[in-house]
Amino acid sequence: MIPTITAFEKSPDGGQGLARDMRVRWALEEVGQPYEVRLVPFNGLRQEAHVSRNPFGQIPTFEAGGLILFESGAIILHIAETHAGLLPTDAEARSRAIMWMFAAVSTVEPPIVEREQADFTDRGQSWYSPERFAQMEDRIRVRLAQLAARLGDADWLDGEFSAGDLMMVMVLRRADEWLLAEFPPLVAYVERGKARPAYRRAFAAQWAINGEGRCQTS
Repeated sequence: MIPTITAFEKSPDGGQGLARDMRVRWALEEVGQPYEVRLVPFNGLRQEAHVSRNPFGQIPTFEAGGLILFESGAIILHIAETHAGLLPTDAEARSRAIMWMFAAVSTVEPPIVEREQADFTDRGQSWYSPERFAQMEDRIRVRLAQLAARLGDADWLDGEFSAGDLMMVMVLRRADEWLLAEFPPLVAYVERGKARPAYRRAFAAQWAINGEGRCQTS
């Protein structure tokens, strides 16, 4: 059965692969699972057809037969548990890979997204200031320093590439490039992820929808 995922009809990032459907696309490409895409315009996110799939009106969603999932982490975990290639066969290593998935979205991503959105959500507020931004950037630095120390000179977080690495690479891609550049091991880590053939196929698929007439960067 070919699953269907939802994605933005036009992604707000203009095809840079930062929208969360890219994570699901990458996972499906890694395991060799074909998929179809249902494109949703922004004014369709709150319509009943989409809310019935995701009550929060977000993308992506995943449908296969009678199963409907939302939240990119839950979708990728489902893909990883039902296809070989994204989770180790050893039970303890498998648990550690899942742990890194949670760490990516629960520990590393929140301060990155907070800073990313502050330019839009905080503009005009009394706390909108360089000092406020510096505080948020320092919180990101703490997490990146901790992650870089744990990664060291290894290629991946825990042995072979896993769903944990997929989620972490995608989270780090959302960080400001100048900030990530302060941590060369993490820059190299992200580039290894982006060099994977499955990543490149997933990026090309979303670029074909969102990147027409733009200068491609990945």
